[in-house]
Amino acid sequence: MTRWEYATVPLLIHATKQILDTWGEDGWELVQVVPGPNAENMVAYLKRPKEQ
Repeated sequence: MTRWEYATVPLLIHATKQILDTWGEDGWELVQVVPGPNAENMVAYLKRPKEQ
């Protein structure tokens, strides 16, 4: 059975692609993006398989 680890990451509108690309290079997969605390920010939920 695969075990997962999760991360929540604040996204800035002007740097969303760069932020997601950086996390993706480290093996993180985007699960969902939800509104953040204000209109200029979003929060990304990511997951990746946990090393055993």
